[in-house]
Amino acid sequence: MATFFEQHFLLTATIVKVVVVLVVLLTSIAYLTWLERKVVAHIQARWGPYLVGPHGLLQPLADGLKFLFKEDITPLEVDRLVYWLAPFLAFSLAFLSISVIPFGEGFSVLGHTIQFQITDLNVGLLFVFAVTSLGVYSIALAGWSSNSKYPLFGGLRSSAQMISYELSLGLALVGALLLAGTLSLRGIVESQSGFWHLGGIPILPRWYIFVQPVGFLCYFTAAVAETNRVPFDLPEGETELVGGFHTEYSSFKFAMFFMAEYANMVTVSCIATLVFFGGWHGPVFGPPALKALLPVFWFCLKVFCFLFFYIWMRGTLPRFRYDQLMAFGWKFLLPVALLNILVTSLVVVWLNG
Repeated sequence: MATFFEQHFLLTATIVKVVVVLVVLLTSIAYLTWLERKVVAHIQARWGPYLVGPHGLLQPLADGLKFLFKEDITPLEVDRLVYWLAPFLAFSLAFLSISVIPFGEGFSVLGHTIQFQITDLNVGLLFVFAVTSLGVYSIALAGWSSNSKYPLFGGLRSSAQMISYELSLGLALVGALLLAGTLSLRGIVESQSGFWHLGGIPILPRWYIFVQPVGFLCYFTAAVAETNRVPFDLPEGETELVGGFHTEYSSFKFAMFFMAEYANMVTVSCIATLVFFGGWHGPVFGPPALKALLPVFWFCLKVFCFLFFYIWMRGTLPRFRYDQLMAFGWKFLLPVALLNILVTSLVVVWLNG
């Protein structure tokens, strides 16, 4: 049984980790909006934000203060309880899934191992799926409670889109899970340590992207649709639905929906990194402090590459028609994900037999 000191040490460590992760995540989301505006502006031969601070680096702070002090307008005919609940639900669920994401291997303090992770669940991947699947309720509730046709259409579109792509999203990861043999995110990363060998010579890292490219493509396509990003941003559809499900929202409630969207982008990028790209595995060298921090750097670098690709797609790809979106999910993505599971299962049975 843990001593009094050990209990308080572990509790303090957990609180510190929660605070650090929230601060880093909120800061990352703020500057992800700045990065998106800058990158899309350069793609379109524009300047982007550059007046507030050097190169516009203080623009996220200015935007946050504007949302915080802007007048909060609530339409008369809304269902007030649900209308207020929806953005808080979206915000809470988006940040809850980060609690099981491992960022590195960890380090020792006073004989205790402190992991770069708030909590380690043996079914961490299942927990992330459960939490992110609930996020669609916030969008559907926001669309319904606004008592307006455009938000309602956006909420209905999001519900149908979630049902279509949630299946492919989960099935795309089954192939990697068959190879890893665990639902623990840390266990999945550890199963990718080392190298693939050919004739006793290491040739490639044991990352699942090299043996599950089809599963990765299915996952990332479904993840883009799941996070309502271009070219699958039909629930918002500015040219069709004004702003979609958040048309009637203003002030900080409006900002909470966008914070939740960017947090979900970070989450699916983290899952892609953990399951297909070896997580924090990368070259590690130097003194003990550097060896502890380098894995975190490699993990963040891989996640950043995915986030940059999100932004790049927004600046280059057109939006699908809604019927094309649904047909692609049911008629192409789902059969390909199922076929990938079948082939992977046969290969795993053959190798183990």
